[in-house]
Amino acid sequence: MSSRMREHILSVASDLFSSQGINATSVDKIVAKAQIAKVTLYNHFKTKEILIVEYLRDQDSKLWSKFGSKSHAEDGMAELHSFVNEIFDYIADKDFKGFASINAAVEFPETEHIVNQTSKELSKQLRTRLIELAEKAGIKNADALALQLQFIIEGASISNHSERNPETIEPAKAMAKILINSH
Repeated sequence: MSSRMREHILSVASDLFSSQGINATSVDKIVAKAQIAKVTLYNHFKTKEILIVEYLRDQDSKLWSKFGSKSHAEDGMAELHSFVNEIFDYIADKDFKGFASINAAVEFPETEHIVNQTSKELSKQLRTRLIELAEKAGIKNADALALQLQFIIEGASISNHSERNPETIEPAKAMAKILINSH
């Protein structure tokens, strides 16, 4: 099976999932936009759920490739601030459509569903990275700070996505800065 075709299907599905929502995007819409037969889609992705999980993992991989490239080896606090600000800048971008994992978790609220489980798994990566950076910065209660920052980041992403107002990001940045500096 052609990996190029698989990538094409995933790309088309990704565009539709992020612009229309996962549940609003039928397999028929995907195959029509991809200009392929339904059997071709199912040759590459056995179920729509498998396609969704691949979409989530692909979006997550692309997301993480954008962050944390600025290493402040000597200054853990500067690195934490930089990382958090990079995320907020990403959220403020006019093309931001929300974090795929959060959007999917909302659309698939059943905790046992594979899409919901994958969304939770991917969402934990943000907290894990925040913990690592907080520990590097010498923050004693890194777990608590990471959870608080995750709340602010995810809340800002939802707020900005639903309101389409990048001005919601500056107060979130200020809150995050206060939180980090208070620890």
